[in-house]
Amino acid sequence: MIRSLLYVPGNTPKFLEKAAARGADAIIIDLEDAVPEAGKTAAREALATWVPRCAEGGAQVFVRVNMGERLVEDALAATRAGADALYLPKVSSAGLLEDLDRRLAVIETDRDPIGFVPLIEDPEGLFEARAIARGPRVIALSAGGEDLATAMGAKPTPEVLRMPKLMIHYAAKAAGVMSFGLFRSTADFSDTAAIRAAALEARDFGFDGASCIHPAVVPVLNEAFAPTEAEIDWARRVVAANAAEAAAGRGAFTLDGRFIDAPIVTRAERLLARCPQD
Repeated sequence: MIRSLLYVPGNTPKFLEKAAARGADAIIIDLEDAVPEAGKTAAREALATWVPRCAEGGAQVFVRVNMGERLVEDALAATRAGADALYLPKVSSAGLLEDLDRRLAVIETDRDPIGFVPLIEDPEGLFEARAIARGPRVIALSAGGEDLATAMGAKPTPEVLRMPKLMIHYAAKAAGVMSFGLFRSTADFSDTAAIRAAALEARDFGFDGASCIHPAVVPVLNEAFAPTEAEIDWARRVVAANAAEAAAGRGAFTLDGRFIDAPIVTRAERLLARCPQD
């Protein structure tokens, strides 16, 4: 599971040093918005140090790269440093992913291919979300709420973001990749109660996790996006009962007064596969 993704500025050692201990499932070393232009080259060069350091706690390590003329060098540096995936901002077409895929394949002789997480941040990308989700190396999709709202001349309110985020989410699920996000901006991290409510709502819609910019939000996301003990117990009992019913030559059945058929069994199996228990 990737329930929580913590952004850490790529030019701030005091934050990077602590990132592995924050409990996030993934750490996003940010070379883009969090780093001023004068510090971007140094932050890229430091990936060789910080990517393995951030992975020490068991988290996956992603790198948000810059677009434009810095993209290829940022991507190459992240790949050489051992990052698990690239967070690619402002992706508006699958063509960019195909070109980057070819460039990176040349140097990936001693490692698995690095993954892509396209961030869709403008209306053009929104309407290309299905093609982007099916692009090479894509492991997840996410929306850049602040940028998306700005591109539309709108405010990043939950009401404004709901439809575009759902469109991106549905594109991800149709392609069989993960979907990250909440129906609100990540910029306001102080209201943890509201974030928890938004995370529970997003999980009900099938989102896998969400990103945050403050470590205080990490445990909120981890709890909200994880199955509860009651849900795990229910899923186990559904799977066990289904096996017994199938052995007796029956399909649909009832459990605790609830009708159980194939879609519910599949949902239970997926929950257990996503969060394996001893």
